Amino acid sequence: MRNDRATQWRRAVTGLGLRRGTREEPLIVPPRRAEVRPRRFFTVHLGFEAADSSAARELAVTYAEALSLLRPELTLGAAALSPADAWHRAERLFCGAVGPDGERCTDVAGHPGFHHAPGPGGLGWGDGD
Repeated sequence: MRNDRATQWRRAVTGLGLRRGTREEPLIVPPRRAEVRPRRFFTVHLGFEAADSSAARELAVTYAEALSLLRPELTLGAAALSPADAWHRAERLFCGAVGPDGERCTDVAGHPGFHHAPGPGGLGWGDGD
């Protein structure tokens, strides 16, 4: 509408058949969906500078581990690193191998030896030395 004069609004509303007393339900109603939506995963992206990709990987692992100590609900296995201008080249930071009890390895990606579950004294498994 080019102007918002009251007469223009009245014509638009009456043209839609929205006169007083003609609707059985109010215009503003609670959502029709009765069930609660399932929880979803979200991501956070941190930007920082580093001299090269190996230094960036070390910093990213440090940041992810520190955040997981502060907020235990964070998932370390989902952490990834990519150049700021190429998110499609994201690389996993942590191993994420599934253990015998369903836990995931929290060692850095490509580590040698046994896999380790999160936390101090976490279960170790696999073909390590």
